[in-house]
Amino acid sequence: MSMTDPLADMLTRIRNGLLSKKNAVEIPSSNLKVEVAKILKEEGYVSNFKVTDDGLQGVLRVDLKYQSDGRPVISDLQRVSRPGLRRYVGYRDIDPVLGGLGVAILSTSRGILTDKTAKREHVGGEILCEVW
Repeated sequence: MSMTDPLADMLTRIRNGLLSKKNAVEIPSSNLKVEVAKILKEEGYVSNFKVTDDGLQGVLRVDLKYQSDGRPVISDLQRVSRPGLRRYVGYRDIDPVLGGLGVAILSTSRGILTDKTAKREHVGGEILCEVW
């Protein structure tokens, strides 16, 4: 199986991990995925992440987060821009996810940012995914 969209794979692994109530998921690491994991942690969607060296490309371990009643903190993650259809926005066109309850993760000239940060810094980019 060729990996055409590693980020979609990461989101799917997180989604499946939450559905099966796992404490953590392991994903082949990349700089992009580590940046996305960093934002998920900063925004409070995952409890932690760690990159371990496996002699190949490294493994990104993402610790999943649940509410006190056992429901996942993340209700959904959606890939927005994908290899077959890239979605770019200017900072003026960045719409809030779920009325501001969710977060969009963008790839910009200043690195991987949340929708709010990108808007504040007046920088547009490619909408990688949305989380809520």
